[in-house]
Amino acid sequence: MAVAVVILNWNQAADTIRCVRAVAAWQSVRPDVYVVDNGSVDGSADEIARCCPAARLIKSECNRGFAGGTNLGIAAALDDHADPILLLNNDAVIDEQDVQHLAMVLAKDDRLGAVAPLLYDDDEGHRLLSAGGRNIGRHVNTHVALLLNADAPAVVDYVPGTVALVRAVVFQEAGLFDEDYFFSGEMADLCERAARFGYRSAMDPSARAYHALSRSSELRETLHAYYILRNRFLFVRKFMHVERLPRMVFWSAYGAAAALRAHLTGRRAQARALRLGLIDGLRGRFGGQNERVLATGSRPAVEEIR
Repeated sequence: MAVAVVILNWNQAADTIRCVRAVAAWQSVRPDVYVVDNGSVDGSADEIARCCPAARLIKSECNRGFAGGTNLGIAAALDDHADPILLLNNDAVIDEQDVQHLAMVLAKDDRLGAVAPLLYDDDEGHRLLSAGGRNIGRHVNTHVALLLNADAPAVVDYVPGTVALVRAVVFQEAGLFDEDYFFSGEMADLCERAARFGYRSAMDPSARAYHALSRSSELRETLHAYYILRNRFLFVRKFMHVERLPRMVFWSAYGAAAALRAHLTGRRAQARALRLGLIDGLRGRFGGQNERVLATGSRPAVEEIR
């Protein structure tokens, strides 16, 4: 069985090399590995090229976010007529037999566009991170945990992009990731568009994968908080026309409360990130905003009103 594996790297060569080597060790699954270096500034690309010569290395001149960087790998895989395509975070792990199981699930149903395993915390193997996702425009906690006792794949609103097996036709018909999201929400968006072409998304409770959240913990206080809030507004703008006003009001209130809570508990950087996410979401300022979110100094108010 052949599968294209798209792995994104951003200044984390060690994680990416470990991930590529784990995939290359598969015996029954024949992986074609596409590594996208997303504008790294630490020499990652050269290190990956040296240690993983069999992988196809695609270099981006800048950080295009998860959406834009992954799109480069997906586009290359599609050009090579690859199908299916496994999206795999460089800090995630999935065993070969689980990939095979996902592929069998996908093959049994032509209208299934994407399938993913149950996702667990690699640092705490018993802790479930995601059993699929609910509509991100309506729900605060979108990661459902209802499938632990299921014995068959279950349809969900979206599957996590951390580890997901996707039919090539989904990208060909519904399009690649919307790069306005930059990070977070792009998979929910893709699955929503795929559903409008008749392709369902499902979680397979018989397969497992593990994600090492601790490796990106420094970014969760700021960048993750910003994009997760801001991109709710983008999703609402795109897909929830009837509910747009009440949903915008809801996320505005939620964002303001979250920012206030962060401020009162001393998490000033996170409070600022949430405040920016709220303002940008309302004003329709999307795409990559890492520099603004991570900026420190005495002029945050000036930055926010630009």
